This record gives sequence, C-alpha cells and structure tokens, in this order.
Amino acid sequence: MGASRSDSDRRIGRRALLVGGAAAAVGTAVLAREELSHLWWRLPGVEKPRTPGAVDFRGAQWLAASSANYRRADRPDDYSIDRVIIHVTQGGFASAVKAFQDPDHKAAAHYIVRQDGHITQMIRELDVAFQAGNREYNERSVGIEHEGFVERRSSFTDAMYASSARLTAGICKRYGIPVDREHIIGHVEVPGTDHTDPGRYWDWDRYMRLVRSAKTTKS
Repeated sequence: MGASRSDSDRRIGRRALLVGGAAAAVGTAVLAREELSHLWWRLPGVEKPRTPGAVDFRGAQWLAASSANYRRADRPDDYSIDRVIIHVTQGGFASAVKAFQDPDHKAAAHYIVRQDGHITQMIRELDVAFQAGNREYNERSVGIEHEGFVERRSSFTDAMYASSARLTAGICKRYGIPVDREHIIGHVEVPGTDHTDPGRYWDWDRYMRLVRSAKTTKS
C-alpha cells in the first residue's frame, strides 16, 4: 500500500527542510568566506608579502604614509577598484607629505602629483587609503592628490596635467576602469563629502583628453 498523503507531505517537507538547511549552510559559508577575504589583515599571524619601497607606477618616488592613514588590504582580490578620485592638497607638496605621515591626520591618498609633474606614491594601490570621506568609495578607488589650491588656476600646470593623466591612464589600464567622468571623479563628487576639490579651475575636458591619449599610448 502506498504512503498516505500526510506521510508523503511530511517526507517532502522534511526533504525540503534538509535541502533548504543545506543551501542556507552553503550560503552562510560563502558569505563567511567573502567576509574573511575582506578581513584577512585582522587574522593573527597573517601577513601578505610586500616589497619595501615598491611602487605601482613606474618612475614614482616612494614615501610611506603613516599606517594609521590607510587600511591594509589585498585589492583587487578583496575589493574591486573601479574609480580614480582627484584631489587638491590645499597646500604645498611638503606639507601634504607631512600630513600623510602624521598618524593623527587620519587621512592620506595613494599618490601626490607635484606642480613640476613629479609623482610620489605613499600608499600601495592594493591598500585602502582614507582619502574620500566615504568608506565604500575608499575601498573601490585610487586617490591622487595634486599640489596646490582650488582657487588658484596657476596651481594646475602643464606638467602636472600631463603627469597625472599618465598616472590615471595606468591605473585605468591595470583595473579595466573606463576612462569617463563616471569613473574618474573629483573629491567633491563623492557622496557625503564636504570637500570642493579639485575646484572650478581644474580643466576636466583637458584632463580627460590627456588620460584617453595616454591610455592608448603603448608603454
């Protein structure tokens, strides 16, 4: 004699519960692995290999920022990189370096571009710089500071534009970032920020032309 309807429903219900429980367990495990991939630097005894003084942009000078001004990570494996954020230092190069090396400053960008075009890297691109005032944007972006003041057109020299454009083009190539204004943005465009940089004198049309040109040039 076949099983009664109630027995059959009970078996189906029990099977569904087991399958559902297994699926939930797998889902939880996947989420746990994903979270751990973001938190590897907090695990005791875990250290990703680093080469002291290594830079991500050929020709850049390495000057390390304080470890209090960034978070160690393993980008783009743990956080994808899909933005470049343009900043202005509101001061000279030396004062920006000093601030980024000060643990009490609590902020720094990956790069500083001087008015003469010299590029200094202070944080590796694989790490999360505290640069945008927005955690999500910090985790997904590379920040570039430019020496000068937002209200001084003269701050933004030909050498600075050209050098910064090559830097941004290289970042876009490495991470497959589209060269457009959705993915290359100013600090002022970050949600929740109270900053105005790079300001009205930053020539976005010129800059984007230079980035596109640099990206198509074989290096």
